[in-house]
Amino acid sequence: MKNNITFISINFYPEDSAIGLYSTQMAEYLSEKGYEVSVITGFPYYPEWEIRKEYIDKPKYITEKKENITIYRYKQYVPSKPSFKTRTLHLLDFTWGSFFNLFKIGKSDLVISVVPFTSTIFLGKVLSWRKNAKLWVHIQDFEVDAILDSGIVSNTSGFKKTLFDMLFWIEKRLLNSADITSTISYSMMEKLKTKTTSPRYYFPNWIDDDFIDPKKAKRHPYLKSDRFKILYSGNIGAKQDWDFFLRVVEHFRHDTNIEFVVVGAGANKKWLVEQTNGIDNVAHHMPVEYEVLPDLLCSADMHILFQKNDVIDAVMPSKLLGMMGSRRPSVVTGNMASEVATVFEKSNGGLFFDSSDFQGVVDALERLSKSPAECEKMGSNARDYVVEHFSKEKVLSNFEEKVQSLLK
Repeated sequence: MKNNITFISINFYPEDSAIGLYSTQMAEYLSEKGYEVSVITGFPYYPEWEIRKEYIDKPKYITEKKENITIYRYKQYVPSKPSFKTRTLHLLDFTWGSFFNLFKIGKSDLVISVVPFTSTIFLGKVLSWRKNAKLWVHIQDFEVDAILDSGIVSNTSGFKKTLFDMLFWIEKRLLNSADITSTISYSMMEKLKTKTTSPRYYFPNWIDDDFIDPKKAKRHPYLKSDRFKILYSGNIGAKQDWDFFLRVVEHFRHDTNIEFVVVGAGANKKWLVEQTNGIDNVAHHMPVEYEVLPDLLCSADMHILFQKNDVIDAVMPSKLLGMMGSRRPSVVTGNMASEVATVFEKSNGGLFFDSSDFQGVVDALERLSKSPAECEKMGSNARDYVVEHFSKEKVLSNFEEKVQSLLK
């Protein structure tokens, strides 16, 4: 029997998107390799920002089993309208409640804290100290940076500046206490260098290219029209530039050849539906089950992702891998200095624009909607690139090798 490993992550199964998906697949992979895996997590709530109905009546603390993985859950506070204040309460409640779950862990040789939340590093440090275990901090999102970049906090003067200075100081102290740190992109690795002296490891998110395979996919009911179908699938939150999206759909509102399909949930969902009410070629749907996600992604003619210009290296959107793996082209906006821009430049799997380049985006959408050969070429390039660099087996086998070297 191999070593005992404990994950601490607010997001986990049955959440099947974003961080919850990757944390689950990390734990499953190690469990399948013979490690004893336990997980300290919350109740599933993302991306809807409400605890799932099958969990709502359960007690504050529950223990579950998923195959050979033991899961310790705490029912954390979940705000229906996330803001800086309510997100802070959400974080504090999960941290406080999960502290008591630390004492339910028997043996642990390695603790893996998944950020966000940064407070999971504190929990991981306490557990690693109690069990004489190694601590690995894996950063999916630079939480404090992302709050500033997303505009959730309107300014950083006075008290707020002092608060954020303190948060960055705490973050650095916690990161320096880890035996190893990792994050998901090269630009985020550069930022990590400025935050910690702990050893660093490049650990990107991945795509299961056998699961998302256009050759196996069926036509999804959301995307059955004869129009050129432009899909956004994912969280509808503050990180995306929905004002830009509204300008784009308004531009094409009378174009009978193009249809925009938005599949997802999140804090801005209700607002976005209201803003697009009356635009006939915009359709909204709730997220699909993970099992049929390949059908959804591969049924689109194109994917879009409109990001804000000031998000450079705090976030590497994991949805990008599924978009590219579907063998469809993508049109993405953001900062030209971002890693996402570099990925598109190297892959030729789509088009990347500065987030202020409205005319460039609408021209590209109009051109590609009338050019199936160009779409086919871009889509093929995109899939080839992600399979070569981000295949699940390659990324996770390298991860396990790093775990083994850390535990020697």
